[in-house]
Amino acid sequence: EKTLFFLFKTRAFFKKKRWFCFMVNLPQIGKLAPNFLTIGVYKKRLGKIRLSDYRGKKYVILVFYPANFTPVSPTELIALSDQISAFRKLSTQILAISIDSPFSHLHSLLLDREEGGLANLNYPLLSDLPQTITNEYKLLTPDGLAFPALFIIDKEGIIQYYTVNNLLCGRSVNELLRILKSIQYIKQNPGHACPVDWQYGDKILYSHPLKSQFYFKDLYLSKKS
Repeated sequence: EKTLFFLFKTRAFFKKKRWFCFMVNLPQIGKLAPNFLTIGVYKKRLGKIRLSDYRGKKYVILVFYPANFTPVSPTELIALSDQISAFRKLSTQILAISIDSPFSHLHSLLLDREEGGLANLNYPLLSDLPQTITNEYKLLTPDGLAFPALFIIDKEGIIQYYTVNNLLCGRSVNELLRILKSIQYIKQNPGHACPVDWQYGDKILYSHPLKSQFYFKDLYLSKKS
């Protein structure tokens, strides 16, 4: 019994250790986004795209999706494209990346939307055929696809936000815009903080707990009355 108990504890220890190592290797908020150079397709043309080329110029929203012609991905990619003017006003470049080849991307861009294609997309599709970028961002599934993930990277190349989704659950473009605006606001206004469901123009919090007491009093006293 003692031997079995020891083996169980040892197995549990190494399992935790492996999980800890996995967590440490994940991209970190506040750290530099892993750089890459790859082939992208935009407006039916192929060209090289390097993530670091946007540093000092634009925010980047890096969108990982499983593969072309999967059920959920076209709905997300098209919704992002349809709101491209809102992202451009926020000085933000969208880059979508999957493990498909550049020619698969080109094929999807030539297909009409009613056929499951991505015609008239307003940002580049990036190819990660060798899966090196997906691996570096720790997003490769056991089946060799990319988990649906989304990174907001600021003008200094720092990761400010990211999410990883279930393969079959679509993401919200409106929520992405809300988060992007809040990140840009707090970077432009040091000492401020954005409360739950904050929209631009709403009351703000302060990062100092005592200063935020005024916000709490205004909010929760009014709810009592």
